[in-house]
Amino acid sequence: MAVGGNACARRALEGHALEQFRAGRLTQPELRRLLGFGTRTALDAFLKERGVYTDDDHADLMQDLRDLDRLGL
Repeated sequence: MAVGGNACARRALEGHALEQFRAGRLTQPELRRLLGFGTRTALDAFLKERGVYTDDDHADLMQDLRDLDRLGL
């Protein structure tokens, strides 16, 4: 596939994932894993670039801590 095709596929994935997140069908950790962001900070930057601001809930924070522990960070 051409590089441009990869960029189109990525934009489509991001758009669909963001739509699912806004509808409450994906959690922040699920969205982060789906889009391949290694940290919550990277996901937060992605969301802010798209005008999406969220409140972290306890479950998301606990999942992030488990992920960091798993990564040895």
